[in-house]
Amino acid sequence: MKNAPVSPWGSKPIPDAPRTARRLLPAVLLVLTAAGCAEGGAAEPDGAAAASCAYVVTYADRTYLDTGEGDFTVGEKLGTATVPACDDTPNDPGDTVAAHRVSAYEVEGTDPAVAIAVGDTPAEATLMKAR
Repeated sequence: MKNAPVSPWGSKPIPDAPRTARRLLPAVLLVLTAAGCAEGGAAEPDGAAAASCAYVVTYADRTYLDTGEGDFTVGEKLGTATVPACDDTPNDPGDTVAAHRVSAYEVEGTDPAVAIAVGDTPAEATLMKAR
Protein backbone atom coordinates (compact mmCIF):
# COMPACT_ATOMS: atom_id res chain seq x y z
CA MET A 1 0.00 0.00 0.00
CA LYS A 2 1.61 3.19 -1.17
CA ASN A 3 1.29 6.30 0.97
CA ALA A 4 -0.95 4.59 3.57
CA PRO A 5 -0.79 6.07 7.07
CA VAL A 6 1.58 4.29 9.44
CA SER A 7 0.43 3.16 12.86
CA PRO A 8 2.09 5.02 15.75
CA TRP A 9 2.54 1.62 17.47
CA GLY A 10 4.38 -0.05 14.64
CA SER A 11 5.64 0.30 11.14
CA LYS A 12 2.75 -1.46 9.39
CA PRO A 13 0.48 0.70 7.25
CA ILE A 14 -3.13 1.12 8.43
CA PRO A 15 -5.59 0.31 5.65
CA ASP A 16 -7.91 3.23 4.83
CA ALA A 17 -11.17 1.25 4.57
CA PRO A 18 -11.28 -0.01 8.19
CA ARG A 19 -10.15 3.37 9.47
CA THR A 20 -12.92 5.14 7.57
CA ALA A 21 -15.45 2.57 8.78
CA ARG A 22 -14.35 3.12 12.39
CA ARG A 23 -15.00 6.84 11.97
CA LEU A 24 -18.33 6.49 10.16
CA LEU A 25 -19.87 3.69 12.20
CA PRO A 26 -20.54 5.74 15.37
CA ALA A 27 -22.06 8.55 13.28
CA VAL A 28 -24.29 6.14 11.36
CA LEU A 29 -25.44 4.46 14.57
CA LEU A 30 -26.23 7.83 16.12
CA VAL A 31 -28.35 8.86 13.12
CA LEU A 32 -30.22 5.55 13.08
CA THR A 33 -30.89 5.76 16.81
CA ALA A 34 -32.20 9.31 16.49
CA ALA A 35 -34.42 8.33 13.57
CA GLY A 36 -35.81 5.36 15.50
CA CYS A 37 -36.67 7.56 18.48
CA ALA A 38 -38.36 10.09 16.23
CA GLU A 39 -40.68 7.42 14.84
CA GLY A 40 -42.57 7.32 18.15
CA GLY A 41 -45.43 9.38 16.70
CA ALA A 42 -46.48 12.98 16.67
CA ALA A 43 -47.44 14.60 19.93
CA GLU A 44 -50.21 17.03 20.69
CA PRO A 45 -49.35 20.40 22.30
CA ASP A 46 -50.13 18.95 25.74
CA GLY A 47 -47.59 16.15 25.17
CA ALA A 48 -50.13 13.39 24.50
CA ALA A 49 -49.63 11.13 21.50
CA ALA A 50 -51.62 12.09 18.43
CA ALA A 51 -54.14 9.65 16.98
CA SER A 52 -53.07 7.88 13.84
CA CYS A 53 -56.43 6.60 12.56
CA ALA A 54 -57.38 7.80 9.10
CA TYR A 55 -60.49 9.97 8.80
CA VAL A 56 -62.95 7.54 7.24
CA VAL A 57 -66.75 7.65 7.09
CA THR A 58 -69.43 5.34 5.79
CA TYR A 59 -72.55 6.57 4.04
CA ALA A 60 -75.08 4.64 1.93
CA ASP A 61 -73.01 1.44 2.17
CA ARG A 62 -69.88 3.18 0.82
CA THR A 63 -66.61 4.06 2.53
CA TYR A 64 -65.21 7.56 2.03
CA LEU A 65 -61.72 8.89 2.81
CA ASP A 66 -60.67 12.46 3.62
CA THR A 67 -59.06 14.03 0.55
CA GLY A 68 -57.39 16.96 2.30
CA GLU A 69 -58.76 19.19 -0.46
CA GLY A 70 -60.49 22.43 0.40
CA ASP A 71 -61.83 23.64 -2.95
CA PHE A 72 -65.44 22.42 -3.20
CA THR A 73 -68.98 23.69 -2.73
CA VAL A 74 -71.30 22.05 -0.23
CA GLY A 75 -74.79 21.25 -1.48
CA GLU A 76 -77.92 19.94 0.20
CA LYS A 77 -77.87 17.74 3.29
CA LEU A 78 -78.01 14.06 2.33
CA GLY A 79 -78.38 12.49 5.76
CA THR A 80 -76.01 11.08 8.34
CA ALA A 81 -72.64 9.39 7.87
CA THR A 82 -70.91 7.20 10.45
CA VAL A 83 -67.35 7.69 11.64
CA PRO A 84 -66.14 4.25 12.83
CA ALA A 85 -64.46 3.73 16.18
CA CYS A 86 -60.71 4.33 16.29
CA ASP A 87 -58.38 2.32 18.51
CA ASP A 88 -54.86 3.23 17.40
CA THR A 89 -53.41 2.06 20.72
CA PRO A 90 -55.00 -1.37 21.38
CA ASN A 91 -53.19 -1.88 24.70
CA ASP A 92 -54.52 1.38 26.15
CA PRO A 93 -58.30 1.14 26.53
CA GLY A 94 -58.62 4.81 27.54
CA ASP A 95 -57.59 6.03 24.07
CA THR A 96 -60.41 4.47 22.02
CA VAL A 97 -62.58 6.98 20.17
CA ALA A 98 -66.15 5.70 19.92
CA ALA A 99 -68.02 5.54 16.62
CA HIS A 100 -70.18 8.60 16.06
CA ARG A 101 -72.43 10.20 13.48
CA VAL A 102 -71.86 13.31 11.42
CA SER A 103 -73.98 15.14 8.82
CA ALA A 104 -73.37 14.22 5.18
CA TYR A 105 -73.82 16.79 2.40
CA GLU A 106 -73.72 16.57 -1.36
CA VAL A 107 -70.81 18.16 -3.18
CA GLU A 108 -72.15 20.39 -5.96
CA GLY A 109 -71.50 18.91 -9.39
CA THR A 110 -70.46 15.50 -8.01
CA ASP A 111 -72.42 12.26 -7.68
CA PRO A 112 -72.63 11.20 -3.98
CA ALA A 113 -71.35 7.78 -5.09
CA VAL A 114 -68.06 9.56 -5.91
CA ALA A 115 -67.75 12.19 -3.14
CA ILE A 116 -69.61 13.74 -0.22
CA ALA A 117 -68.84 16.39 2.36
CA VAL A 118 -69.18 15.67 6.08
CA GLY A 119 -69.24 17.91 9.13
CA ASP A 120 -71.38 19.31 11.90
CA THR A 121 -72.32 22.24 9.65
CA PRO A 122 -71.88 22.93 5.91
CA ALA A 123 -69.24 25.57 6.74
CA GLU A 124 -67.15 22.99 8.64
CA ALA A 125 -67.59 20.18 6.09
CA THR A 126 -64.64 18.10 4.86
CA LEU A 127 -64.48 16.66 1.33
CA MET A 128 -64.53 12.85 1.34
CA LYS A 129 -64.08 10.63 -1.74
CA ALA A 130 -65.35 7.08 -2.14
CA ARG A 131 -62.73 4.41 -2.28
